[in-house]
Amino acid sequence: MAVQALAQEAAAPEEKPLPKSVTGEKVLSVQHYNDTLFSFRITRPDSFRFRTGEFIMIGLMVDGKPLLRAYSIASPAWDETLEFYSIKVPDGPLTSRLQHLQIGDQVLLGKKPTGTLVLDALIPGKRLYLMSTGTGLAPFASVIRDPETYEKFEEVVLIHTCRYRSELTYGEKIVEETVNDEFLGEMVAGKLKHYTSLTREEFPRMGRITALFRSGKICEDLGTPPLNPETDRVMICGSMAMLNSCAELCEESGLNEGANSKPGEYVVEKAFVS
Repeated sequence: MAVQALAQEAAAPEEKPLPKSVTGEKVLSVQHYNDTLFSFRITRPDSFRFRTGEFIMIGLMVDGKPLLRAYSIASPAWDETLEFYSIKVPDGPLTSRLQHLQIGDQVLLGKKPTGTLVLDALIPGKRLYLMSTGTGLAPFASVIRDPETYEKFEEVVLIHTCRYRSELTYGEKIVEETVNDEFLGEMVAGKLKHYTSLTREEFPRMGRITALFRSGKICEDLGTPPLNPETDRVMICGSMAMLNSCAELCEESGLNEGANSKPGEYVVEKAFVS
Protein backbone atom coordinates (compact mmCIF):
# COMPACT_ATOMS: atom_id res chain seq x y z
CA MET A 1 0.00 0.00 0.00
CA ALA A 2 2.84 2.37 0.85
CA VAL A 3 4.47 1.76 -2.54
CA GLN A 4 1.15 2.34 -4.28
CA ALA A 5 0.62 5.61 -2.38
CA LEU A 6 4.08 6.84 -3.32
CA ALA A 7 3.44 5.94 -6.94
CA GLN A 8 0.17 7.89 -6.93
CA GLU A 9 1.87 10.88 -5.30
CA ALA A 10 4.64 10.85 -7.91
CA ALA A 11 2.22 10.56 -10.82
CA ALA A 12 1.71 13.71 -12.86
CA PRO A 13 -1.52 15.56 -12.10
CA GLU A 14 -4.32 14.91 -14.55
CA GLU A 15 -4.53 17.62 -17.21
CA LYS A 16 -7.78 19.56 -17.41
CA PRO A 17 -9.60 19.36 -20.74
CA LEU A 18 -9.18 22.40 -22.99
CA PRO A 19 -12.06 24.84 -23.45
CA LYS A 20 -14.24 24.02 -26.47
CA SER A 21 -13.35 27.37 -28.03
CA VAL A 22 -9.71 26.39 -28.62
CA THR A 23 -7.53 23.54 -29.80
CA GLY A 24 -4.11 22.57 -28.48
CA GLU A 25 -1.44 22.83 -31.17
CA LYS A 26 2.22 21.83 -31.10
CA VAL A 27 5.09 24.27 -31.60
CA LEU A 28 7.09 23.26 -34.68
CA SER A 29 9.78 25.96 -34.74
CA VAL A 30 10.87 29.14 -32.96
CA GLN A 31 13.17 31.88 -34.26
CA HIS A 32 14.42 34.90 -32.30
CA TYR A 33 15.51 38.02 -34.21
CA ASN A 34 16.67 40.22 -31.34
CA ASP A 35 15.86 40.90 -27.69
CA THR A 36 12.33 42.05 -28.51
CA LEU A 37 11.08 40.07 -31.53
CA PHE A 38 10.54 36.41 -32.43
CA SER A 39 8.38 34.19 -34.64
CA PHE A 40 7.07 30.68 -34.22
CA ARG A 41 5.17 28.03 -36.14
CA ILE A 42 2.53 25.66 -34.84
CA THR A 43 0.54 22.79 -36.27
CA ARG A 44 -2.63 23.64 -38.17
CA PRO A 45 -5.83 21.64 -37.59
CA ASP A 46 -7.20 20.05 -40.75
CA SER A 47 -10.51 21.84 -40.21
CA PHE A 48 -8.99 25.30 -39.62
CA ARG A 49 -9.83 27.78 -42.40
CA PHE A 50 -8.96 31.47 -42.63
CA ARG A 51 -8.60 34.27 -45.15
CA THR A 52 -5.14 35.64 -45.76
CA GLY A 53 -4.63 38.69 -43.51
CA GLU A 54 -6.97 37.61 -40.70
CA PHE A 55 -6.12 37.26 -37.01
CA ILE A 56 -6.96 34.61 -34.43
CA MET A 57 -6.86 34.23 -30.65
CA ILE A 58 -3.84 32.26 -29.44
CA GLY A 59 -2.38 31.67 -26.00
CA LEU A 60 -1.38 29.35 -23.19
CA MET A 61 -2.92 27.65 -20.19
CA VAL A 62 -1.90 29.70 -17.14
CA ASP A 63 -2.92 28.55 -13.65
CA GLY A 64 -5.43 26.19 -15.18
CA LYS A 65 -7.10 28.89 -17.27
CA PRO A 66 -6.65 29.90 -20.93
CA LEU A 67 -4.80 33.20 -21.43
CA LEU A 68 -5.53 34.37 -24.98
CA ARG A 69 -4.64 37.37 -27.12
CA ALA A 70 -5.34 38.36 -30.74
CA TYR A 71 -2.49 37.60 -33.16
CA SER A 72 -2.33 38.08 -36.91
CA ILE A 73 -1.65 34.89 -38.83
CA ALA A 74 1.61 35.54 -40.66
CA SER A 75 1.38 32.49 -42.91
CA PRO A 76 -0.80 32.50 -46.05
CA ALA A 77 -4.07 30.58 -46.25
CA TRP A 78 -2.50 27.79 -48.31
CA ASP A 79 0.20 26.98 -45.73
CA GLU A 80 -0.10 23.66 -43.91
CA THR A 81 1.23 25.25 -40.68
CA LEU A 82 0.46 28.51 -38.86
CA GLU A 83 3.10 31.18 -38.32
CA PHE A 84 3.01 34.07 -35.84
CA TYR A 85 5.27 37.09 -35.33
CA SER A 86 5.47 38.53 -31.81
CA ILE A 87 7.04 41.17 -29.65
CA LYS A 88 8.58 40.22 -26.31
CA VAL A 89 7.21 42.18 -23.36
CA PRO A 90 9.03 41.30 -20.11
CA ASP A 91 5.98 41.89 -17.93
CA GLY A 92 3.35 41.09 -20.55
CA PRO A 93 0.80 38.53 -19.29
CA LEU A 94 1.16 36.40 -22.42
CA THR A 95 4.27 37.50 -24.33
CA SER A 96 6.45 37.12 -21.24
CA ARG A 97 5.59 33.41 -21.48
CA LEU A 98 5.34 32.95 -25.26
CA GLN A 99 8.91 34.16 -25.76
CA HIS A 100 10.15 31.04 -23.96
CA LEU A 101 8.36 28.60 -26.26
CA GLN A 102 10.25 25.46 -27.20
CA ILE A 103 9.63 22.97 -30.00
CA GLY A 104 6.99 20.50 -28.84
CA ASP A 105 5.25 22.90 -26.43
CA GLN A 106 1.51 23.36 -26.66
CA VAL A 107 -0.12 26.61 -27.82
CA LEU A 108 -3.85 27.28 -27.64
CA LEU A 109 -5.48 28.20 -30.96
CA GLY A 110 -8.90 29.78 -31.32
CA LYS A 111 -11.40 28.54 -33.86
CA LYS A 112 -12.83 31.78 -35.27
CA PRO A 113 -10.43 33.88 -37.39
CA THR A 114 -11.55 37.37 -38.37
CA GLY A 115 -10.15 40.75 -39.42
CA THR A 116 -10.34 43.61 -41.91
CA LEU A 117 -6.93 43.26 -43.60
CA VAL A 118 -8.33 41.00 -46.30
CA LEU A 119 -8.51 41.44 -50.04
CA ASP A 120 -12.29 41.15 -49.97
CA ALA A 121 -12.51 44.42 -48.01
CA LEU A 122 -10.90 46.40 -50.86
CA ILE A 123 -12.44 47.37 -54.16
CA PRO A 124 -10.34 46.48 -57.25
CA GLY A 125 -7.33 48.66 -57.96
CA LYS A 126 -3.93 48.74 -59.62
CA ARG A 127 -1.48 49.20 -56.75
CA LEU A 128 -1.64 47.81 -53.19
CA TYR A 129 0.26 49.57 -50.40
CA LEU A 130 0.81 47.56 -47.22
CA MET A 131 1.73 50.10 -44.52
CA SER A 132 3.15 48.61 -41.32
CA THR A 133 5.21 49.40 -38.26
CA GLY A 134 6.87 46.87 -35.93
CA THR A 135 4.97 43.59 -35.63
CA GLY A 136 2.18 45.17 -37.67
CA LEU A 137 4.04 43.51 -40.53
CA ALA A 138 2.60 40.11 -39.54
CA PRO A 139 -0.65 40.14 -41.58
CA PHE A 140 1.25 41.41 -44.60
CA ALA A 141 3.69 38.51 -44.34
CA SER A 142 0.56 36.54 -45.13
CA VAL A 143 -0.77 38.87 -47.84
CA ILE A 144 2.45 38.99 -49.90
CA ARG A 145 2.58 35.19 -49.98
CA ASP A 146 -0.93 34.76 -51.36
CA PRO A 147 -1.16 34.27 -55.16
CA GLU A 148 -4.54 36.03 -55.17
CA THR A 149 -2.80 39.27 -54.17
CA TYR A 150 -0.88 39.29 -57.46
CA GLU A 151 -3.92 38.26 -59.46
CA LYS A 152 -5.75 41.34 -58.16
CA PHE A 153 -2.95 43.91 -58.22
CA GLU A 154 -0.29 44.86 -60.74
CA GLU A 155 1.99 46.21 -58.03
CA VAL A 156 2.35 45.38 -54.31
CA VAL A 157 4.37 47.71 -52.07
CA LEU A 158 5.26 46.45 -48.60
CA ILE A 159 6.22 49.43 -46.40
CA HIS A 160 7.77 48.61 -43.03
CA THR A 161 8.98 51.26 -40.59
CA CYS A 162 10.77 50.30 -37.36
CA ARG A 163 12.93 51.90 -34.72
CA TYR A 164 16.11 49.86 -35.18
CA ARG A 165 17.81 47.93 -37.98
CA SER A 166 17.42 44.49 -36.36
CA GLU A 167 13.63 44.95 -36.33
CA LEU A 168 13.58 44.76 -40.13
CA THR A 169 15.06 41.25 -40.22
CA TYR A 170 11.83 39.24 -40.18
CA GLY A 171 10.31 41.25 -43.05
CA GLU A 172 13.48 40.97 -45.10
CA LYS A 173 13.52 37.22 -44.58
CA ILE A 174 9.89 36.81 -45.65
CA VAL A 175 10.34 38.95 -48.76
CA GLU A 176 13.50 37.08 -49.77
CA GLU A 177 11.79 33.71 -49.31
CA THR A 178 8.79 34.91 -51.34
CA VAL A 179 10.88 36.23 -54.23
CA ASN A 180 12.91 33.01 -54.34
CA ASP A 181 9.97 30.65 -53.82
CA GLU A 182 9.70 27.89 -56.42
CA PHE A 183 6.03 28.62 -57.09
CA LEU A 184 5.51 32.25 -56.04
CA GLY A 185 8.76 33.64 -57.41
CA GLU A 186 7.63 33.99 -61.01
CA MET A 187 4.30 35.50 -59.97
CA VAL A 188 5.78 38.21 -57.70
CA ALA A 189 8.71 39.08 -59.98
CA GLY A 190 8.50 42.76 -60.87
CA LYS A 191 5.35 43.22 -58.78
CA LEU A 192 6.51 43.08 -55.16
CA LYS A 193 8.46 46.05 -53.78
CA HIS A 194 9.83 46.25 -50.23
CA TYR A 195 10.34 49.72 -48.76
CA THR A 196 11.86 50.08 -45.29
CA SER A 197 12.72 53.01 -43.04
CA LEU A 198 13.93 53.58 -39.47
CA THR A 199 13.15 56.24 -36.87
CA ARG A 200 15.86 55.83 -34.20
CA GLU A 201 18.95 54.50 -35.95
CA GLU A 202 20.93 55.82 -38.91
CA PHE A 203 19.66 54.26 -42.14
CA PRO A 204 19.48 55.23 -45.83
CA ARG A 205 15.77 56.00 -45.34
CA MET A 206 14.71 57.72 -42.12
CA GLY A 207 11.27 58.78 -40.98
CA ARG A 208 7.68 57.75 -40.46
CA ILE A 209 5.47 56.54 -43.29
CA THR A 210 3.27 59.64 -43.40
CA ALA A 211 6.26 62.00 -43.45
CA LEU A 212 7.87 60.02 -46.27
CA PHE A 213 4.67 60.19 -48.31
CA ARG A 214 4.00 63.87 -47.66
CA SER A 215 7.56 64.80 -48.59
CA GLY A 216 7.23 62.81 -51.79
CA LYS A 217 10.27 60.66 -50.93
CA ILE A 218 8.47 57.30 -51.07
CA CYS A 219 6.97 58.05 -54.47
CA GLU A 220 10.31 59.36 -55.74
CA ASP A 221 12.20 56.30 -54.48
CA LEU A 222 9.63 53.84 -55.85
CA GLY A 223 8.86 55.69 -59.05
CA THR A 224 5.16 55.77 -58.25
CA PRO A 225 2.65 58.65 -58.44
CA PRO A 226 1.03 60.18 -55.31
CA LEU A 227 -1.79 58.23 -53.65
CA ASN A 228 -4.80 58.15 -55.96
CA PRO A 229 -8.24 56.68 -55.17
CA GLU A 230 -8.64 55.63 -58.79
CA THR A 231 -5.64 53.27 -58.70
CA ASP A 232 -4.31 52.81 -55.15
CA ARG A 233 -5.50 50.59 -52.31
CA VAL A 234 -4.04 50.57 -48.80
CA MET A 235 -3.88 48.21 -45.83
CA ILE A 236 -2.64 49.61 -42.51
CA CYS A 237 -1.42 47.80 -39.37
CA GLY A 238 0.53 49.20 -36.42
CA SER A 239 0.06 51.31 -33.29
CA MET A 240 -3.04 53.44 -32.79
CA ALA A 241 -1.06 56.61 -33.52
CA MET A 242 0.23 55.06 -36.73
CA LEU A 243 -3.24 53.86 -37.75
CA ASN A 244 -4.70 57.31 -37.24
CA SER A 245 -1.95 59.15 -39.08
CA CYS A 246 -1.93 56.77 -42.05
CA ALA A 247 -5.73 56.77 -42.24
CA GLU A 248 -5.62 60.56 -42.24
CA LEU A 249 -3.09 60.43 -45.09
CA CYS A 250 -5.44 58.16 -47.06
CA GLU A 251 -8.44 60.40 -46.42
CA GLU A 252 -6.46 63.48 -47.51
CA SER A 253 -5.72 61.65 -50.76
CA GLY A 254 -9.39 60.89 -51.37
CA LEU A 255 -9.40 57.23 -50.31
CA ASN A 256 -12.41 55.93 -48.36
CA GLU A 257 -12.19 53.35 -45.56
CA GLY A 258 -13.54 49.91 -46.33
CA ALA A 259 -14.73 46.90 -44.35
CA ASN A 260 -15.83 43.34 -44.93
CA SER A 261 -19.42 44.52 -45.27
CA LYS A 262 -18.57 47.50 -47.50
CA PRO A 263 -15.27 47.35 -49.47
CA GLY A 264 -13.36 50.59 -49.91
CA GLU A 265 -9.98 52.00 -50.95
CA TYR A 266 -8.20 51.44 -47.61
CA VAL A 267 -8.59 49.29 -44.50
CA VAL A 268 -7.09 49.32 -40.99
CA GLU A 269 -6.77 46.66 -38.30
CA LYS A 270 -7.69 47.94 -34.84
CA ALA A 271 -7.84 44.61 -33.02
CA PHE A 272 -4.38 44.98 -31.45
CA VAL A 273 -4.62 48.51 -30.00
CA SER A 274 -6.71 50.11 -27.29
